[in-house]
Amino acid sequence: SQRSQEPKTSLSIFPVACFATNPKDMASILDYLPKDALLFIDEPLRIQEEFARQKQRFEQYWTAAQKENDQLPELLLWNDKAIKQKTASKTRIFHCFFPSQTAFTPSLQFQEHLSQQEMESFFRREDIFLDRIRKWHQAHYTIHFALASEDLQRRLKAKLLEAGISGCIWSKATAERGFVSASLAYAFITEPDLGGKRRLGRHKKTVTQGERVLLENLQIGDYVVHEQYGVGIFHGITQMETSGVVREYLLLQYAGTDKLYLPIEKLDLLYRYNGNGEGAPKLNRLGGHEWEKTKAKVVKSVQDMADDLLKLYALRNRCTGYAFHPDVPWQQEFEEKFPYQETPGQLQAILDTKRDMERPRPMDRLICGDVGYGKTEVCLRAAFKAVMDGKQVAMLVPTTILAEQHYETFKQRFQDYPIHIESLSRFRTTAQQKQTLKDMANGAADVVIATHRLLSKDIQFHDLGLLIIDEEHRFGVAQKEKIKKLKTQVDVLSLSATPIPRSLHMAMTGLRDLSVIDTAPPQRYPVTTYVLEYDEELIAQAIRSEMDRQGQIFFVHNRIQDIARVEERLQELVPECRIVVGHGQMKEQDLEDAIHDFIEHQYDLFLCTTIIESGLDIPNANTMIVDMADHMGLAQLYQLRGRIGRSDRMAYAYITYRPQRALTEDAQKRLNALREFNEVGAGMKIALRDLEIRGAGNILGAEQHGHIHAIGFDLYCRIMEEETAKLRGTPMVSDPMPQLDIDVDLYIPEDYIPDPGTRLRMYRRLLMAASEEEISELRSEMEDRFGPWPPMVENLIQIAFLRLKAHSHKIKSMKKQGNELILKLDTDVLLKAAQGPLNKNAKVLSQDTLRIRLDGRDGLEELKRILNQL
Repeated sequence: SQRSQEPKTSLSIFPVACFATNPKDMASILDYLPKDALLFIDEPLRIQEEFARQKQRFEQYWTAAQKENDQLPELLLWNDKAIKQKTASKTRIFHCFFPSQTAFTPSLQFQEHLSQQEMESFFRREDIFLDRIRKWHQAHYTIHFALASEDLQRRLKAKLLEAGISGCIWSKATAERGFVSASLAYAFITEPDLGGKRRLGRHKKTVTQGERVLLENLQIGDYVVHEQYGVGIFHGITQMETSGVVREYLLLQYAGTDKLYLPIEKLDLLYRYNGNGEGAPKLNRLGGHEWEKTKAKVVKSVQDMADDLLKLYALRNRCTGYAFHPDVPWQQEFEEKFPYQETPGQLQAILDTKRDMERPRPMDRLICGDVGYGKTEVCLRAAFKAVMDGKQVAMLVPTTILAEQHYETFKQRFQDYPIHIESLSRFRTTAQQKQTLKDMANGAADVVIATHRLLSKDIQFHDLGLLIIDEEHRFGVAQKEKIKKLKTQVDVLSLSATPIPRSLHMAMTGLRDLSVIDTAPPQRYPVTTYVLEYDEELIAQAIRSEMDRQGQIFFVHNRIQDIARVEERLQELVPECRIVVGHGQMKEQDLEDAIHDFIEHQYDLFLCTTIIESGLDIPNANTMIVDMADHMGLAQLYQLRGRIGRSDRMAYAYITYRPQRALTEDAQKRLNALREFNEVGAGMKIALRDLEIRGAGNILGAEQHGHIHAIGFDLYCRIMEEETAKLRGTPMVSDPMPQLDIDVDLYIPEDYIPDPGTRLRMYRRLLMAASEEEISELRSEMEDRFGPWPPMVENLIQIAFLRLKAHSHKIKSMKKQGNELILKLDTDVLLKAAQGPLNKNAKVLSQDTLRIRLDGRDGLEELKRILNQL
């Protein structure tokens, strides 16, 4: 359309199903398009799969409807062959996140293919920016700048004119990111591409269990779980008018033709469905006892399992461990030598750990902090505290490289104090290992950093006081329990950026103590991540770009048998690049030398396996290329990406997969998640998405697997919390917000906030607000973002205030119809209200129900007056 003199119709094709009961009436939106319409087909393979799924769903609904009404005719449905015939004559552009799958889509043969990449950020890289623009200009690309700042446009036009580049398109507009398409010969550049992303230095609120209901935006077609009705499908937000009052409802589709219209104010009863990775759950029917029976089975199973778990942890809590003394003066001196400014999350984790250590019961704390967020400093201070009390410290790490990295860090930080540090790994000779074992047994070694060697039977400690487990997700439960048995009264501190589902679950249900370091260090930028097919030209360009700024590159190829061939090919592509190879089957000294030489910048590129996944901290390495990423796990890819971006320079990760390779559905989800969670501090989100993809699995026992699939992980956790609290003797106090049924319009119009996801978040924040200050802040935010609110939004805000007021008076529900108000409330409040200022207008209907006659003034203002008089 941009190049054409005449505007043309364009259409993006998403999953659709067209049906009719008469062949003559069969039509789709494609029949209404002009002949020269341009079709953008987004994710053809996914469309084909979704089309088949929707078709099957329509057939199921229609069959269920025919059982209730035998007069219904047969249903005629389109098939993918008919859709293909209708689109064959149109100009089509196919956009695929995974282009290699085009070869595996027989019913949608491609005539064109849109190879689209996200635009890279040119933050502080004017020379590279001008070079890219010049190459696109020479290749006759259409170059489109979308910039809101007139000043930026003026400065850029001057630079481009000076460089001899003209003919660009300029728009005063905003967009999150740009893109470049070789097929369309089109480059779209936005302001964030030129200025880099905003630094993330503010303290972010930690996601708690109570906020996980809508952890991500609900999309139409997502599975949800209602506490009372079970598993259904979210079909969007819809408005309905009842007795002249307009409200918005969440439309939920259940089995057959069953539908539920859930009032927006009852969002707290809804959970997003996160299953166990076994595909779609079974939809429940409205009515009947199927859902109640399912929940009852889950509750019974959780009770039995929680009882066993609590016995295990109660035994641990009853053990009288070593209560460490308060900090000594050297502790403060040691902490003041930390060369960086601690973040709020880091300080809180340190405080939590020290408090646990000073208690008489053994500590079992999980520190969850993103890569580079300062977890190591937490364990350094805990280790120093333990050694100052005469105790030994053992640190278990998953890899030899990480053991060496920690060994050097501990030596450097403890060098001014009489603390003996040892390392136990395959980098040590047999004689060195024997001496270390001897020092551990006689107490000469204060701190020992070791790999799996620490699990051997010949390990003996003189007086172990603290066990630190780094990268906890790399160890199995049996291994960790074996370590704990080295000393039953030992304090345990676990560190992880992406905790395993079992640990995450146990922390969320209160069976483990959890500290989350959720504050990014200052001067930290997110890693710009590209997920794309492996392309040699692009890889060579990425390597040269990093070398141009005197930086270094990680190239991860996790197949030792052909890593030499990859080295040869990379050397052919970039002859000037100095390459060193490292993998786990090399001799210890050779591997150690390779890593050391790379750190000293004797090489530009480190070609390696996933041995660098944990621990390596090389601030000068800020480009990573991962080959065959579809064969790796999500947490593993996230850890790998965490090896770069550890300085104040922009970092770039190229997550690649081989062309013409069919990707599994799980591989697609993993790569999508990695691209989606691109911001600093996404470790917990990655862990939760990994849980969703891989499944909760054997979280606390194999028998729980089916239960999680039946009701979803979020509701399962809620039930688990309730049951463990009961068994502890501290049952969770259910204190729900009151339900208000007031005959005024209460909704956010679509023309005020067009995006359904944003509207849903605003509803939730308003109706779940815990204080009047929170509502006032949200009201100001809405006015700032969306402009003055219409009357129905003002009503909604006032209702939010009224709910808080009603909650403080122990009111369970308020229903206003006409000139009467029916209140459900506690007996003592009811008697006080009936005998107080409201006496002449109030009538007690039952021990918990009060009816109040209204005087006909403004409804919401009158409710405020009544609540103030209670």
